[in-house]
Amino acid sequence: MYQDEVKFIKQVFNTDDFIPLHEPKFIGNEKLYLNECIDSTFVSSVGKYVDKFEEMMADYTGANYAIATVNGTSALHMALLLAGVQQGDEVITQSLTFVATCNAVFYCGAMPVFVDVDKDTMGLSPDSLLSFLQENAVVEAEGCRNKVSGRLIKACVPMHTFGHPCRISEIKKICEKYNIDLIEDAAESLGSSYEGRHTGTFGKIGVFSFNGNKIVTAGGGGCIVTDNREIAERAKHLTTTAKLPHKWEYTHDLVGYNYRMPNLNAALIVAQLENLDKMLKNKRELASTYETFFSNRRLGFVTQPENASSNYWLNAVVFENEKDRDLFLEETNASGVMTRPIWTLMNKLEMFKGAQCADLANSLWLEKRIVNIPSSVRL
Repeated sequence: MYQDEVKFIKQVFNTDDFIPLHEPKFIGNEKLYLNECIDSTFVSSVGKYVDKFEEMMADYTGANYAIATVNGTSALHMALLLAGVQQGDEVITQSLTFVATCNAVFYCGAMPVFVDVDKDTMGLSPDSLLSFLQENAVVEAEGCRNKVSGRLIKACVPMHTFGHPCRISEIKKICEKYNIDLIEDAAESLGSSYEGRHTGTFGKIGVFSFNGNKIVTAGGGGCIVTDNREIAERAKHLTTTAKLPHKWEYTHDLVGYNYRMPNLNAALIVAQLENLDKMLKNKRELASTYETFFSNRRLGFVTQPENASSNYWLNAVVFENEKDRDLFLEETNASGVMTRPIWTLMNKLEMFKGAQCADLANSLWLEKRIVNIPSSVRL
């Protein structure tokens, strides 16, 4: 039934071999910088490449400060802590997301609250957010309180799904009205912008990931961006085990975290960032090729939302129903073309079943219909 789609994807990637969903590409100074790092012996969390990476990320996103972390999940955890999220608090986010978003909330001892997404962005819906807050929240001297649970709602964490920006400007206004800190999960959206502004820079804190399946990778790696100097300094301190500077003494003034990116990983990501614009151009060309093909099929292709420029990290197609989706997944994977469904909704996972949920109609609709197709940079 879907052999024409399989044949087309193999033509696009010019191979009859196995086609992964998204593999890294090393086309620049990666080996040179890694060797320099090894020769310097500074392979841990101190070194020139960590500093260079932070400079490049701040410059590229337009943020005042960037702080390197060991991965995106640790960056999310730290961002929530920096926003003051504590045991017993609540964090509003979307149920249609990768599990790391909610894991980071649990690391703080807080509870996620799930609102719906928009169908076109697959990211947190400002309409659903506002409706939930109007019905369930009240702003007090201590902050925004959930009238149902009695807990404080400390933060809101929208996620830019597959690199497509959500309606982040509207979300920001709602969060400001209800005195809720906005933290952007921009893990998938490096190179994406909304209304001409890079994702991750709308809220108090933004978070990026450089896992091996991202457009550019440090093997692992993450990053916090912010315009607030105090937050940046505290982030760097806490991610470096809260160690006070001294030539030889080990003095720590807080419970800190060993979350700093090693210089070895930073050397890799610096080389990758040097070719980011080239990779983004390549990926947008791939998305355009897919869009042309799928516009003539019975499948829908997910394109960048209005007022946005997407990095098209993972391309996605939309099926009419769950049965057709499952058949496509079976046929493509059996033919050596790696495809994957969108994530199981977080509120269906055992550890998050007790979370309060808004009406998740769009999330449920997308969960049954969205499939990611091969999206690697083509050389």
